[in-house]
Amino acid sequence: MLRLVELTKTYPTGDQALKAVNLEVPAGQVLALIGPSGAGKSTLIRCINRLVEPTSGKVYLGDVELTTLGSSALRRERRRMGMIFQEYALVERLTVMENVLSGRLGYVGFWRSFLRKFPQADIDEAFRLLDRVGLLDMADKRADELSGGQRQRVGICRALIQDPALLLVDEPTASLDPKTSRQIMRLICELCEERGLAAIINIHDVALAQIFVQRVIGLRFGAIEFDGKPDELTPEVLTTIYGEEDWEQTIEEVDEEELDEAAP
Repeated sequence: MLRLVELTKTYPTGDQALKAVNLEVPAGQVLALIGPSGAGKSTLIRCINRLVEPTSGKVYLGDVELTTLGSSALRRERRRMGMIFQEYALVERLTVMENVLSGRLGYVGFWRSFLRKFPQADIDEAFRLLDRVGLLDMADKRADELSGGQRQRVGICRALIQDPALLLVDEPTASLDPKTSRQIMRLICELCEERGLAAIINIHDVALAQIFVQRVIGLRFGAIEFDGKPDELTPEVLTTIYGEEDWEQTIEEVDEEELDEAAP
């Protein structure tokens, strides 16, 4: 469904953020990108939808090569890629409902979007999504009245109302407490399963990645160091990705959390 071929990003400073990355993500698969700061995780996500322009290589979404598209065609293809941001990227003065409906801006004409006159079908879907994430009673609240976890749920709804085929998720739990982080990761994974969505989640928390996703990609210095199942993240693998640390403790903590997840 998504295919990266020799994807490379070199900045004008000479820093190489991505080094000939090859990656395939089938429909419906949720994977985590892990790795130290500066490994290229956010750059990889942003090169896929060309918020950052790759230096070379190709990105395919289905049969469409995104890296060759002009601006108009790229805007159309971006409808198929929902983006969830670390800092939520909500318009603070707008209501929850208005923020969710902003995910439909790529589908409605200029004047409709300017006047916030969305089709009834879009409004109905926004209510359904808000109900699904537990925010139906907050539809008329301003975004700046919400907690961090609530803001991230609004961001999830805004991405899903695009009816995407792929979710690009950049550090969704970085600003959240541990309990809320787990709730958000669980919600993203459940929604992907319900809708058959593929997702790439850039995440620092190795334990969360091990608990919730189907596949883990480990990046180091812009290159893929690991590609496998969460339970294959041995201390030796984590040392290769991050460097020396007491990884046995991290793995033990994950085992305990998995027991918590299974508890009624």
